[in-house]
Amino acid sequence: MPPGAAAVDGIAPGPYKPRSLYHRLLCPQVMANTKSAKKAARQAARRTVINKSRRSRMRSAIRKVEEAIAAGDRGGAAAAMAEAEPALIRAAQKGIVHRNSARRKVSRLSHQIAKLEKK
Repeated sequence: MPPGAAAVDGIAPGPYKPRSLYHRLLCPQVMANTKSAKKAARQAARRTVINKSRRSRMRSAIRKVEEAIAAGDRGGAAAAMAEAEPALIRAAQKGIVHRNSARRKVSRLSHQIAKLEKK
């Protein structure tokens, strides 16, 4: 046993291992009492990891379009929009954002791209 470490209930502590975010989310410290509540907590933690990834992918796609619009690059904005629109619609289908919210974002970005050609 390392110095300063005490055995708890007769069990010697092991080496310190930092936990990853993934592990913390998959093994939440919840006080679920029933079997179904424990399973629901595990499922919610798994979905949280997946949804964070999907939300990040969606936001990155939107940011690429907005950066191209800000730079005045119509071709780049149109190319980025071709990737962003399916990402937004897919996020809406998966429940990451509301369907109307995704459609509104697509519409507003499309209008901003259309304004670029008029200038």
